[in-house]
Amino acid sequence: MKPRFLLFTFLTVTASLSQAFAQNYDTNNPVVQTFVGSGFYGYLDGQGTQTMFNNPWAVVADTSSNLFVFDFSNYRVRKVTPDGTVSTFAGGGAGSIPGYGTNVSLSPYTFSSYTTMAIDHSNTLWINAINGSAYLLRIGSDGYISSSSPGLSLPGGLAVDSANNLYISDYGAHKIYRLLTNGTLEVFAGSGNSGYVDGNGIFTSFEYPTALAADQGDNIYVFDGQTIRKINQNRDVTTIAGQPFVYSDADGVGTGATFSTVGGMCTDNSGNVFLATGSTIRRMSIATNVVTVAGSFSQSGYANGAGSVARFSGAHGVCISQSMLFVADTGNQRIRSIAFNPSAQVVTGANLALNTYPGLTITGIVGRTYQIQTSPDTINWAAHATILLPSSPYLWFDQDPVAGNRFYRALLLP
Repeated sequence: MKPRFLLFTFLTVTASLSQAFAQNYDTNNPVVQTFVGSGFYGYLDGQGTQTMFNNPWAVVADTSSNLFVFDFSNYRVRKVTPDGTVSTFAGGGAGSIPGYGTNVSLSPYTFSSYTTMAIDHSNTLWINAINGSAYLLRIGSDGYISSSSPGLSLPGGLAVDSANNLYISDYGAHKIYRLLTNGTLEVFAGSGNSGYVDGNGIFTSFEYPTALAADQGDNIYVFDGQTIRKINQNRDVTTIAGQPFVYSDADGVGTGATFSTVGGMCTDNSGNVFLATGSTIRRMSIATNVVTVAGSFSQSGYANGAGSVARFSGAHGVCISQSMLFVADTGNQRIRSIAFNPSAQVVTGANLALNTYPGLTITGIVGRTYQIQTSPDTINWAAHATILLPSSPYLWFDQDPVAGNRFYRALLLP
């Protein structure tokens, strides 16, 4: 497919007044789109919706905005670049672990409904697995795959803190473990007794801890049964949302909210926790206010659109990349994206700077890649920037202008 022009050239002015804005999430108007996946289960690498997954279970993002998808029933890890190109990163070969990338097979390992994947700050992937004993699979950024059996019972959720320590929920042992960067495994919280007792460190109890997430303050969030528990670095455990044994879904503040299930969690830079709950995506604010961002408690299925118009089927994993939320929509065999409309807040006083920036408004397809080209004469064109369209229309600024005339155009890439 040839790239097609979206916008035609225009002449920038040599002086204009710009105003500084701060970006915020506006979760009253999220828009759900399909990023990759055709909806047919199978195995096919390629571009965008011309690809196939077989129960995409978890999704994480690296420091270059690539997504990695644990493709559960294909026994593979798939890589998705920001322009929606899907390739196989690990698994599918005939070799055994340890080994590299697609040369090895992951099929000797058993993966359960509580299997998940995490990525650390060195772009290393971690996956929990069973092969007689409980294992952790480690996949380096170079594709090298190794395994270890640190003595866990039934590992569930995984999360990484700012120091690259790995946290593991063990729902068989009713504990939260921490794997230090030196390889030492320690109990972070939990006595091993089942229950919902808050407290400190080992003087606490967990009922069925599974999904985990870590925020920028290294607080660890645990989905434990039908509750959300929070553990700070002092190992203080508190129940901040949900109610034990209440299998229902309702928005609210703190224990006024209820959860029937949570498959995966992630956090953003503002302390919000996003939760994949099957047919909905929910958000818990730092004040523990739980709201439904997209989807419906009562209806599952497949539909793109804003907020409650969207439908999911077995949404199981979530991650944030490029200011968008990506969802492993397992039953729909797709990776979905949720773009949050930015709300502008005027910056005043000493924090306001006035500059001159020419701009370009793009009206296009959210989630697709566009190339900005420039020319001094409308004859000779050169690539200037590449963007993944976060919203439409989208105003792009050239923060490296030159003296004289510069013309612009945008191309929708295949």
